[in-house]
Amino acid sequence: MAEGDLGKPAVDLREDEGVWWITFNRPEASNAFTLADLDRLSDIFEEAGDRPLAVVLTGSGRTSFSAGMHLKAFSELTPQRAREFIVKNRNVLAAVRTAPFPTIAAINGHCLGTGLGLALVSDIRIAVPHATFGLPEIKVGVPSVCDIALLQQHIGLSKAKEVILTGDNYSVEQLAPYGLLNAVVPADELLAETKRMLGRVVGHTRTVTAAQKRLFEIWQNTSLTAAIDMSIEVFAGVFASPDTYEQIERHRMAIARKQETATAGPKGGPAGAAGQD
Repeated sequence: MAEGDLGKPAVDLREDEGVWWITFNRPEASNAFTLADLDRLSDIFEEAGDRPLAVVLTGSGRTSFSAGMHLKAFSELTPQRAREFIVKNRNVLAAVRTAPFPTIAAINGHCLGTGLGLALVSDIRIAVPHATFGLPEIKVGVPSVCDIALLQQHIGLSKAKEVILTGDNYSVEQLAPYGLLNAVVPADELLAETKRMLGRVVGHTRTVTAAQKRLFEIWQNTSLTAAIDMSIEVFAGVFASPDTYEQIERHRMAIARKQETATAGPKGGPAGAAGQD
């Protein structure tokens, strides 16, 4: 890769039927990130607001989701610049984690460092069998920080310490049993499975999805008692939106139609009522 290329962001965005697809597009460097890429991701999520129905994160090519930060990103850091860099990293991860819409990581290969961080803050993780996961930071000489704190919630404290302290890569077979992934599918089915999952998580009202995402944050960051109390306010708040009442009515009508279908006979009459004089 030419040195000049590292100054240009390599994060692509396209929209398809309300879903924003973000692709990390530096395949010659395993889709490693630069500071410019972090800025680009931050800008995308700031621009997004509550506009997308969902966001999908994935990597270009068939071998890497993202290998994490490019080593050159660390080479000239001073303590002050290191603080500025990691604040950028934190803010990007927080933007994905707290987005008011569903986020899906379609993990098409190596998922390391900040790449793993982005997968952890996504709501859903779908991976291919050859994907690998790891936090090589400790081998570089820097600690794993920010939302890597979530790793222990996904795979347990003991295994998380192993992953972090060894800096080794782990296969799907090694980590999937711990509950890290929502689905594992062949590489040629990753796009289709991602779209199937989108079909399941998109279509609810924006109000209820945003409310549920707020509750995830509350559950993560408060005590049980506080989380329960705060959830009462979130629940009450959705009734300030007309789409809540509209959805309740749509759901009621859908149930009524199912009940009518279940009780109708083969020709539309009541089940079991045929043949009487």
